[in-house]
Amino acid sequence: MEPVRRAVILAAGLGTRMAPATKAVPKEMLALVDRPVIQYAVEEAAAAGIGEIIFVTGPDRQAVRQHFGGDTRLERHARAAGDRELLRRVTASEGVADFRFVEQEEPLGTGDAVLRAEEHVGGEPFALLFPDDVILGAESCTAQLTRARACGGGGSVVAVRRVARDELSRYGVVDPEGSGDPVRLRGIVEKPSPEDAPSDLGVVGRYVLEPSIFDHLRAIAPGAGGELQFTDALARQIAAGTPVRACRFAGRRYDTGRPAGLVAAAVDAALSREDTRAAALAAIRPLMPPPEGA
Repeated sequence: MEPVRRAVILAAGLGTRMAPATKAVPKEMLALVDRPVIQYAVEEAAAAGIGEIIFVTGPDRQAVRQHFGGDTRLERHARAAGDRELLRRVTASEGVADFRFVEQEEPLGTGDAVLRAEEHVGGEPFALLFPDDVILGAESCTAQLTRARACGGGGSVVAVRRVARDELSRYGVVDPEGSGDPVRLRGIVEKPSPEDAPSDLGVVGRYVLEPSIFDHLRAIAPGAGGELQFTDALARQIAAGTPVRACRFAGRRYDTGRPAGLVAAAVDAALSREDTRAAALAAIRPLMPPPEGA
């Protein structure tokens, strides 16, 4: 069974839910404490033993290239000033993996964005990360998926979590064959009504995929706005008989593509770090309302 050596990270979206903050700054570069959102995805992939990362960016995403490419103004300043600690922090993201960049020229959907990376994946299984979904915890979510794939003897694996009934219409919802974990899937439905949802397991933005997914991406028809939806290709892969399993990962997931999710993730990240916990608590406590009846 081939190992998972590469990851694809999508960074081409317009960030409309976070406007106007994303008018000039890519949503993936918005800060969680002192690191951009996308760096959490990179570090998660690296912690899973992945050595090559392919970014799919939009034509206006030069900030992503600069952040992981080095030789920025801040880096040059740190070198000239002999500030080793600043230099360490500024360059920490540059050596964790080999980076490649491809462009999605037009916003034609997540399926089209994944297709842009096919040449660099090289016909091997790969991880796919949507950096809007920040997952914090003791173990890399991607590492959990690669382990589930190895234990199952191959195939694709998707990360899922239990979702409240009234939120199911915001997710791709899987149809599992049983109650195991991981569990093989019969299908997947994109954003069903609660009444039509086949389970309460919603997919979050982490996958380990067999390369046949590219054949299915080329076969699906464009939907609204001419976009190719990745979930449609995954449904085809399941229907074609490729083992696709759902894994209930351990970790705390935040949708940082929404303002409240970004704030919650920042609070969690700050409280999870020894160097920021005390200051974060001191700032948060005065803002908390007193308990009812106090």
